[in-house]
Amino acid sequence: MIKRIKEAVWSVLDQDGDIQSTVFDTSIIILILINTAAVIVSSFSVFAADHVTGLYRLELVSVIIFSIEYFMRLWTADRKYPNSKYPYIKYVFSALAIIDLVAILPFYIPFVTGIDLRFLRILRLFRMFRIFKLGRYNESMAIIGRVLKKEKEKLITTIVLTVIMIFVASSLMYYVENPAQPEIFTNIIETTWWSIATFTTIWYGDVYPITVAGKILGGIISLLGIMLIALPSGIICSGFMTELEHKKNVCPHCGKEIE
Repeated sequence: MIKRIKEAVWSVLDQDGDIQSTVFDTSIIILILINTAAVIVSSFSVFAADHVTGLYRLELVSVIIFSIEYFMRLWTADRKYPNSKYPYIKYVFSALAIIDLVAILPFYIPFVTGIDLRFLRILRLFRMFRIFKLGRYNESMAIIGRVLKKEKEKLITTIVLTVIMIFVASSLMYYVENPAQPEIFTNIIETTWWSIATFTTIWYGDVYPITVAGKILGGIISLLGIMLIALPSGIICSGFMTELEHKKNVCPHCGKEIE
C-alpha cells in the first residue's frame, strides 16, 4: 500500500505528460511567482504596513506547501535515484533540494531557536531563492542550467583570468598613480575598485588617473576589459547553440538521438 502511494506521489512530482503532474507543476509555478511578487511589494513600506496580516498568511500557506513538497521529494528520493546507494543523502545535497531548503528555512529558524533578533529578518531575503525553483518546472530554465553546467570549466577559467587581470591592473595603476594621488590610490586594495569599474566599463568617474602614464594604462585596461567581458557571453551563446542543436536531434518521446 505504502509502496503504491510512494509510486503515485513520485509520478506526480517527477513524471511529465500526465494531467496530475501538469496541474501540480503549474500550481507550483504560480505560487513561486506570487511569492516573488510578494517579496518585491513588501519592500514598499506603506504597502507592507497596510497588508501585514495578508503577507504573513501568504507566507504561512506557501511555506507549508513548499515544506510538504520538499519532504515528499525526500521521501521519494529512492525512486528518483534507483541506482544510488544513498538516494536520500544524494537528494538532500542536490542543487534543487538545497534551493528548496534555503527557501523555507528562514521561516522556521526564529521558531526553532527562539531568538527574535533583528538581524534574523535579513534571512527573509532568502525567500527570493524560490524563483530558482522554476528551473525544475520550466524547460527554458532547465536549458540554462545545462548550458552553465557544461560550460562551467570555461567560465571558471574566464573568471580566474579576469581576477588575475584585475589584480595586475590594480598593482600597476597603484604604482603609477600613487605618487600623484596618494589620498585616492592609497593602496592596491583601494585601487581594485577603480580596476573593477574600468574592466566592467561602468566607470563611475569618482576615481580616475591624472598622469599621462596612468591615462595610457587606463585606456589599455579598458580595451582589455571589453574583450574579457565579451568572453563569458561568447561561451554561453556557443553553449546555447550547441544545446539547441542537440535538442533538435533528440526524439521528444523516447529521448534518444535521431540518426
